[in-house]
Amino acid sequence: MPQFAHRVAKAQRSFIREILKVTADPSVISFAGGLPNPASFPVPEIAAAAAKVLYEAGPSALQYSTTEGYAPLREWIARRYQEKKGMDVRPEDILITTGSQQALDLVGKILVNAGDTVVMEKPGYLGAIQAFTIFRPSWRSVPLEDDGPDLELLDRALKRAKLFYAVTSFQNPSGLSYSEEKRARVAELLKRHRTFFLEDDPYGELRFKGQALPPVCKQRPELSMLLGTFSKVAAPGFRLGWIVARGSIMERLVIAKQAADLHTGSLDQMIVHRFLADNDFEAHVARISRLYGEQCRAMQDAIARHFPKNVRVTEPEGGMFLWATLPEGLSATELLRRAVERKVAFVPGAAFFVDGTGENTLRLNYSNADAATIEDGIKRLATCLEECMAEAGKAARAGA
Repeated sequence: MPQFAHRVAKAQRSFIREILKVTADPSVISFAGGLPNPASFPVPEIAAAAAKVLYEAGPSALQYSTTEGYAPLREWIARRYQEKKGMDVRPEDILITTGSQQALDLVGKILVNAGDTVVMEKPGYLGAIQAFTIFRPSWRSVPLEDDGPDLELLDRALKRAKLFYAVTSFQNPSGLSYSEEKRARVAELLKRHRTFFLEDDPYGELRFKGQALPPVCKQRPELSMLLGTFSKVAAPGFRLGWIVARGSIMERLVIAKQAADLHTGSLDQMIVHRFLADNDFEAHVARISRLYGEQCRAMQDAIARHFPKNVRVTEPEGGMFLWATLPEGLSATELLRRAVERKVAFVPGAAFFVDGTGENTLRLNYSNADAATIEDGIKRLATCLEECMAEAGKAARAGA
């Protein structure tokens, strides 16, 4: 019988996507998916933008286009990097992709051979783990501290590594961000080791407290790539992302994209550009950030009221996620089984580790639920936690 390619032999379905099948039941309170709040979607503005694009440029919007992407949209992205982050980014440094997930796949295709060392954060973004696993890398993972990676361990991990992938602001899954000091130190380590760097920034606009910090790529542009997306600040249904890269890296990314899908949909790019050109984008992002800040505080307050005190939870300054660490010996997978029975869902943390650890951790999404729903869901989870702790205590006494 013919065999499938080796690259997919160990590939697994997305754990989060499988959990989302459970949450299709409207009675389930879901803290599982990283879903933007539909209340933030600019539906009337998008409708107006779509109508204008089709009226003014219908035939060209429906035609094939260039691989690199719609030029006015790339110009808008480059200008925003220049004005907001002080980065030397030109339109020709931008490649529009079909979501950030395609960007991860393209980077894997041009950089990762079987056996190459890829360094991930611990915990790390599941979508990146899944994308790079196809290329059969050798994994190294570096634990995250409250302000970024453990620098001593990162220094060791980067030795002869091909690629370091990181989410430096409001990380998925932990919600943590790199401090200004750690960003500078990470840039230094990358320069010393000459490692390719892929910095993912899907949540950077969604800051609701603290001071905005520039990407690490600003301090170390050589051998670096920076990802962005409109999924969190416009609508995920467009599947519009981008890569910032230069020179030979960009050349190979373009070739890989031509082989993958020729180009990202012209109509979607033109609609999003028209939305950006015709509306106050800063005010739109500020509204989303305020909303998520309120929802984050609602979840933090509910956890403080209802969770056992020995459960540790991160304190993000933006983004969409909280990360909880249970006492040693407790299983988030078992907690999920009980939680689903009570119609509440989350993502067990083990899925975000490449070394088989993290069984006592979990990710909670606060962006897609209102305060009352968050309160109800956290109370249900707290009940499940108390049951798990009681059973663990009983088992410990029986084994003593």
